[in-house]
Amino acid sequence: MKLSAALLLLLALLFGATPASASEARVVDTVDLVDNGPAANRISIVLVGDGYTSDELPQFRAQAAATWRALGSVEPFRSYARLFDVRRVDLVSPHSGIGDGSPLGMHFDCGGTPRLLCADDAAVSHWVGPAAGPRYVIALAHSTQYGGAGGPGVTTLAAGSPDAARIIEHEMGHTVGGLGDEYDAAPGDNADFPNLSTQGADAMTTAHAKWWRWLGAADPTGGVVGAYRSANGLYRPTQDSIMRTLGGVYNLPCREAIIESFYRQLRLVDDAEPAPQAGPVPLGRTLRLDTLPLAGDGARLSVSWTVDGRPVPSGALRDGGGALDTGALGVGANARATVRAVVTDRTPWVRDEAFRQARMSGRAEWLVGRV
Repeated sequence: MKLSAALLLLLALLFGATPASASEARVVDTVDLVDNGPAANRISIVLVGDGYTSDELPQFRAQAAATWRALGSVEPFRSYARLFDVRRVDLVSPHSGIGDGSPLGMHFDCGGTPRLLCADDAAVSHWVGPAAGPRYVIALAHSTQYGGAGGPGVTTLAAGSPDAARIIEHEMGHTVGGLGDEYDAAPGDNADFPNLSTQGADAMTTAHAKWWRWLGAADPTGGVVGAYRSANGLYRPTQDSIMRTLGGVYNLPCREAIIESFYRQLRLVDDAEPAPQAGPVPLGRTLRLDTLPLAGDGARLSVSWTVDGRPVPSGALRDGGGALDTGALGVGANARATVRAVVTDRTPWVRDEAFRQARMSGRAEWLVGRV
């Protein structure tokens, strides 16, 4: 018996079946664009598209690459780019463009704001699959309209917009650093962001609040970090920044917030060889510390080695200080000593020394000598 299309749709709605057009969506490929190490101790960026037909996938692939390229070109993401693994999910849509029936349910005018672009978080999770470690998902809409959104959940971007590169740099400030908008038209009733305050410079200094450590510092945006009042009544750290004007750069308090977010999710030490808990290490064995692969102007990794609390002889260091030859320590054949390695990110873009010691430092300890 042949049923009418209307009856089929009615049955689908009644019994929870998926309409045929929506069921045509499928993932045809998943590609690792960047592999910087184990997913458990790297931050994954997953790029997935909405509203791209099979014939339009080359366009999505180019836009996905451009999105990561834009984010990785602005500090502090540039200096810390090797903390990220980047994956692209090639999702085919049954029709071109976002809206009703697109796999991720992306749409503009979210919450009544025309440029605010939303996605169905549950649908996004379904198509990108489970996370193996820390992860941010960026959903690219097949649209040339200006728009995007950042913050908790899925980050969105109208990938065909001429401003897409600048938009994603701004939106990921919300997503990664938990930053607020610094422009005058932003709501003035919420200062619960690291780069916004209800207090001026003197009050921040007295209370040791917000970006008080940065007050008076020369800033990469130009000028000096202070407390600049916006038309909405809130104070911001600098006259301008990427959180105020697209195409700018992150000011110092924003950079610190983003970097601290990285270290809330990652361990500075990937591994230590041999395993410190494996027992005494015979003299002559090389000790090695594998760390996050930091590189760039803002990331400055330092490694300190000690033997029984004293600095090790410089001649014992190998591989630029990342390894140590225990045979060059001067430990007697029948003696034992404790070797400790402490690695720290000394970036000048963080001034919270308590946070640096707690989260931006890692260590390993071995007992070496008589086995």
